[in-house]
Amino acid sequence: MSEKQINPLPLRLKQARKAMGISQKQLGIQLGMEPGTASARMNHYEKGKHTPDYATLKAMADELGVPVAYFFCESESTAELLCLLERMTEVERADLVKKIKKD
Repeated sequence: MSEKQINPLPLRLKQARKAMGISQKQLGIQLGMEPGTASARMNHYEKGKHTPDYATLKAMADELGVPVAYFFCESESTAELLCLLERMTEVERADLVKKIKKD
């Protein structure tokens, strides 16, 4: 038997939105959704009833200040590391990769 896979996207979306201190409706409106449906649409994404297409996911990531890959991190530590890596310059990331490979 296989374990049921849990989609991390709804949880990560909610975490990122709450970290920004904005409501579902505010985020939806900032993404260009109609004010009357923004909250419901965002709620469907956060509940996992619907999955946004890549363009919408990218817009969400940009608005929330996280990389798109953040939404797919299964562990908290990976999500945190990814966000920290994203804040680094390319040179800093390259140096870190060298250091990790060396150890």
